[in-house]
Amino acid sequence: MNDGFTLWFTGLSGAGKSTLANLLADELRNRGHRVEILDGDEVRTNLSKGLGFSKEDRDINIRRIGYVCNLLARNGVIAISAAISPYRAVRDEVRSMHSRFFEVFVKCPINTLAERDVKGLYKKALAGEIKNFTGVSDPYEEPLTPELIVETDRESRDESFTRLLDALEKANLIRPGGSR
Repeated sequence: MNDGFTLWFTGLSGAGKSTLANLLADELRNRGHRVEILDGDEVRTNLSKGLGFSKEDRDINIRRIGYVCNLLARNGVIAISAAISPYRAVRDEVRSMHSRFFEVFVKCPINTLAERDVKGLYKKALAGEIKNFTGVSDPYEEPLTPELIVETDRESRDESFTRLLDALEKANLIRPGGSR
């Protein structure tokens, strides 16, 4: 049986995508699954080095992540993308190339993200010091029909993680209790 599928986290910077992706990857590995995470920052350093933050470059980056996720998924790996992926049309394009795709919108309002932001990026972006900052001076298009929405300003990390596991089990992408 091919256990592979793509799990696509989308949401603003600092919303909790990487945190949930890493928690989930650890749990799935403990359950015996093969898992790879394509984190937005790491992909930009390795797979998409040289790309900027124009809409065209962002779209190319997301298409590359989607392509790699598809290769992994069709070879029995659970591919987890944790990238902002701000544009709905490109996310939908990526979805269309996968036979098993699960989108999670990690939702958190800007004011909470700015409060959490230890690097001060939101403060700088809101002051106009950083250009093309997604959700501030660049658009973020929320998904219209994600398989799951977690609201990280309203629920704890553990609550979001538990809801995610439950949703993946109900979608028959992973078996309850870790059986294979």
